Amino acid sequence: MSLEVIYVVRHGFRSSWSVDHLTGTYTPHIRSPTGLPTDPALTSHGVEQASELASHLSGLCPPIDEVYSSPYYRCLQTISPFISQRTAASSKVSSPCPCPSIRVEPGLSEWYGRARFEHPTFAPLDHLRTFFAGIDPKYVSLPAPRRRGESIPELYERVASCIQTIIAQCDREGKQAVLISTHAAVVIALGRILTGAVPEDPSVEDFRAFTCGLSMYQRQGSNPECLVNDMPNTARSEVPRKASTQHGMQATNTPHPLSRPALDSHGIGRSGRTQEPGFALSSNWSCAVNSDCSFLQGGEERGWKFSGDESFIEAGVGGFQLLPLTSDDGNAHSKL
Repeated sequence: MSLEVIYVVRHGFRSSWSVDHLTGTYTPHIRSPTGLPTDPALTSHGVEQASELASHLSGLCPPIDEVYSSPYYRCLQTISPFISQRTAASSKVSSPCPCPSIRVEPGLSEWYGRARFEHPTFAPLDHLRTFFAGIDPKYVSLPAPRRRGESIPELYERVASCIQTIIAQCDREGKQAVLISTHAAVVIALGRILTGAVPEDPSVEDFRAFTCGLSMYQRQGSNPECLVNDMPNTARSEVPRKASTQHGMQATNTPHPLSRPALDSHGIGRSGRTQEPGFALSSNWSCAVNSDCSFLQGGEERGWKFSGDESFIEAGVGGFQLLPLTSDDGNAHSKL
């Protein structure tokens, strides 16, 4: 059996931080359990979201066979209630679904823009295991992202390498469905890489990223015995695949044969120029569900999208006044 379904979730509602563009000093609004400035826990509302998400994930079909998570505390905390529910269920003799482990994958880490200083990193695996017992200590992960940040094309390259590794590993192990817990920028990048629809303008609103929003990707040519079929129409979408040249990538004007226009939050179709990425996965995927929040009491919250490359390189030049840069849970970053 090969991997047929990839579920992707963004972490729940969390506290924020700020950063000085010049010094690279990060300041958390609330101290993190790990002591790291950009590694906050979920807020009380985020904890409620995670609980609602767990109940929803437990009813998915096909069921989740394995879980991959960013090493940041908020992502692990988001999926922890689901792991607890599955652990309790698997302890029953009649349970058909064994409990998945959590494979901590730095390739799914937070995205930071390029800078002359080093961005904060995540806690060591041994430290994380003191908080989350479900972590698989034997999993061999990919290297962590660059400490001085990434451009958007570099983010795409990192995400492509990561998801290709995950798909290949799950194919070898006979996993049918996996869950990925990560951050807003990676949620969007995953959608673009999996479907092969990378927009010329990164700020295009194609793949949505709400807190605890759940997306689903189906491998083209696969035919799972069951799929999620109770999602609202506003959560279902695929994106067109029209290409243009940027960053040295090959251009094409041929739309993807299995795609249809993307849907916005009201189900209205829209078009947008897309480009053929300079990398390709060994399998083709389509987006069946786009950041569904119908199972959350608060619905869609804290949506995020790209607003430029978030680079710190030019900060402080030309005599401009600097403002604090807030974390990714705001609607936009405060820049110069």
